[in-house]
Amino acid sequence: MKRNTLLAVLAVMTVSLGAAAAWSQTPMPDPLDDRSVRRLDKMEKVVRELRSIVFQGRDSGKPVVVMPAETESQIQALTDRISDLEETLTKLNGANESLAFELGQTRKALAASETSSRALADRLAALEGRTTQIEAAAAAAAGPAPADEEAAADDVGDPSADFQRARQFMLDGDYDSAEAAFQAFVKRYGDTEKGPEARYWLGKTLSVRGANADAAGAFIGAIRGWPKTAWAPDATLELARSLVALKKPADACQTLDELARRYPKAPPSVKTRAQTVRDQARCAA
Repeated sequence: MKRNTLLAVLAVMTVSLGAAAAWSQTPMPDPLDDRSVRRLDKMEKVVRELRSIVFQGRDSGKPVVVMPAETESQIQALTDRISDLEETLTKLNGANESLAFELGQTRKALAASETSSRALADRLAALEGRTTQIEAAAAAAAGPAPADEEAAADDVGDPSADFQRARQFMLDGDYDSAEAAFQAFVKRYGDTEKGPEARYWLGKTLSVRGANADAAGAFIGAIRGWPKTAWAPDATLELARSLVALKKPADACQTLDELARRYPKAPPSVKTRAQTVRDQARCAA
């Protein structure tokens, strides 16, 4: 019985081997394409990781935490990204602090400038009031003009010709005649278009003979409203010079500040002289 069983097994094995040999001799297409190869490589990688985990647990005797493949590299990439963001945020905070400081300084400077401008305007108004009083006193001392003279003044006179005549006195160096001519022009045509410029030249003639208070009043009348004319920067500078001569350095410095602010495109010669007056008044830098 055993012999028969053994013979049967051998027969089956012989048939199986023959079939296997026949199958092995039959050409078959390669079942592994590129995609399958990649999957196989990935499975082998997973098997290696599992073996490493098993051996680690066996050797250390500690619980093993299984993490998905490449999780560690992903965490490292996220950590690097967070570090970059933190560094960028730190830089932005520093820039914001600098901007906030500069804005605060600008606001302080603007407030100081506005305060200075108001103070200068108040002082100019006070000087105008004093000038008006002086002019009124001078007019009262001179007395009223005769009726026939007033009528003649109303009937005769050419503002353009009178202005040119007064300027010619200046050009000739006859400052006494120029002063009288510009005084008359301001009195008769002070409200005309040439009135402010006539006050400017009148202030020049007054400065020549050292009448600094009267000169300051004339210059104030000339630059009232801060006109945008060629002579306005020089008139502002001459006002500052008169204030220095009157021992009013603070007012002179404020006037020079207004000169720089109102007339930033003043001629270089005016800016150079303004610096000289600023040094004389000992203005703050």
